[in-house]
Amino acid sequence: MEWEKVTDTICNFIKGYIKESNADGVVVGLSGGVDSSTVAFLCVRALGKERVLGLVMPEVGITAEEDIRDAIDIAERLGIEYKTVEINEIVNLFKEKLGEGGKLAEANLKPRIRMIINYYHANRMNRLVAGTGNKSELMIGYFTKYGDGGVDFLPIGDLYKTEVLELARYLGVPEKIIRKKPTAGLWIGQTDEDEIGMSYTELDKILEAIEKGEKRDDEKFERVRYLIRISKHKREMPPVAKVRELLE
Repeated sequence: MEWEKVTDTICNFIKGYIKESNADGVVVGLSGGVDSSTVAFLCVRALGKERVLGLVMPEVGITAEEDIRDAIDIAERLGIEYKTVEINEIVNLFKEKLGEGGKLAEANLKPRIRMIINYYHANRMNRLVAGTGNKSELMIGYFTKYGDGGVDFLPIGDLYKTEVLELARYLGVPEKIIRKKPTAGLWIGQTDEDEIGMSYTELDKILEAIEKGEKRDDEKFERVRYLIRISKHKREMPPVAKVRELLE
């Protein structure tokens, strides 16, 4: 894999999109994981550190202390401005006003709150929100609609998770972050691979096979096809009921 060419292509994409949008820079939510770290490295390379703001948005007691430290370390390594915003009080206020919503509703509330914080700072600074989703997660809908899926552009959205790990090494992302078990940090003990039901290595091989039009008769292959099918609404604009011809 020619990671220099991949990096140059992504950086040119970032620069071009920011210029086309007449924006002054980007906001990146830093989780301490490999995806957000890689996006931060790419944005700094494309735009310069002065045009990148990192937002660390932990839920104290749920977000691992290691992840908070790693997110801050990435910001400091890159020399970018960063802010730490604890979301506990905001989450609790929503729950107090709306009532208990159950595990899924409350879990999805957190990335949606982080999305609002990202856009608050992006709007006040005339910047765009750089998404941190990768191809593996986008294809199966492993993201929160209008949460971590609420972004302006996706620098690593055409790279499978296993490819993001390789790009991260090329860019110089710390090895401890690359080797860390992926988690969305929505509750204690949560891991991405447990939720997905397989490792990213397995998932990526299946996704590649599906994109090539291959078919297999096994449980994991069918699970991935099912996840792609039921998450279609996350990857498309909301459908519109067509009535114009009835009014003409």
